Amino acid sequence: MKILYGVQGTGNGHITRARAMQVALAEAGIEVDWVFSGRDKDKFFDMQAFGDYKVFKGLSFATRAGKIDLIKTFAEASLVQMYQDIRTLNVEHYDLVVTDFEPVVAWAARKKNIACIGIGHQYAFDQDIPKAENTIASEAIMKWFAPVDLGVGVHWHHFGAPVLPPIIERDSHACTGTNRTLVYLPFEKSQQVLSVLMQFEHPFIYHCGDIAPGEYGNVLVRGFSRDGFKDSLHSTDGVICNAGFELASEALSLGRKIMVKPLKGQMEQASNALALSQLGLGLSTTKINPQAIERFLASARHSQVNYSDVPALLAQWLLKYPQQSVESLVQQAWQGVVFPHDDIDYAPLVSVS
Repeated sequence: MKILYGVQGTGNGHITRARAMQVALAEAGIEVDWVFSGRDKDKFFDMQAFGDYKVFKGLSFATRAGKIDLIKTFAEASLVQMYQDIRTLNVEHYDLVVTDFEPVVAWAARKKNIACIGIGHQYAFDQDIPKAENTIASEAIMKWFAPVDLGVGVHWHHFGAPVLPPIIERDSHACTGTNRTLVYLPFEKSQQVLSVLMQFEHPFIYHCGDIAPGEYGNVLVRGFSRDGFKDSLHSTDGVICNAGFELASEALSLGRKIMVKPLKGQMEQASNALALSQLGLGLSTTKINPQAIERFLASARHSQVNYSDVPALLAQWLLKYPQQSVESLVQQAWQGVVFPHDDIDYAPLVSVS
């Protein structure tokens, strides 16, 4: 079997999911051609696992000071280039076309009447899950940014809907949690975040790209690298981050306490923050200030969720597609998953015969 797999590359979460899927697909004997879009090729790092991958400009949302910048988003969009990429991308000679919210692959498949499967967090929003700041515009973006014929969503809880658990990368890093806190806030102003963190005696590891690595009082600043970030995640006991899906998923699977700050104007992140709060799995804040940091440090909840090996299940499902229904796959994936709180008031999954 040969698959064309598109990945949204604006943030690192989609790429982390792709790494997990790459391992599982290779183990299943599935050949994959990878396509990434949403950032310049020289901005990707540690991409050896994806072989001779392609990069397109695609579409992405520009941000400034922790919120979506619509003017900059439209100014940087290159719709003519995207149309040319869609028109020229070969999607015909594959057994399956898959996208994780990547628009070039999705629209190329639609233009050429080839079925496309969406696998990712965004496709969970087709279901009845917690949503915040949901508007007609946000619903249109979810539906048409990377349209698919079949969407397979992932989330921290199924909410009684046909939604899979998170796709989490297998780890070989030693888990040596200390009382340090990992901070990763790429959409915020780095110097402002650093000045807030330095008001505490508590030790932080702060990953950012525009402050020179080194020790700044109680804050150890590190740059971006996949292995370095994994080491930080495994050597801390808490995470402060924006409300993207993948890092919070990894933190939950490791039993780290979490506080998220959603990106303003981004329905997905606002909804993720709401879901974490409703599930009792983390805290949320609208501002990174001393009061928010103090509230996080005073919290004691470490909520670990042991999710199933979703990448392996998905690889086998794709290998046999369309023999197994999504509902049956979902039922299989949630078997044995236990949540740290037994008072979550959501409908159970309906049994599938």
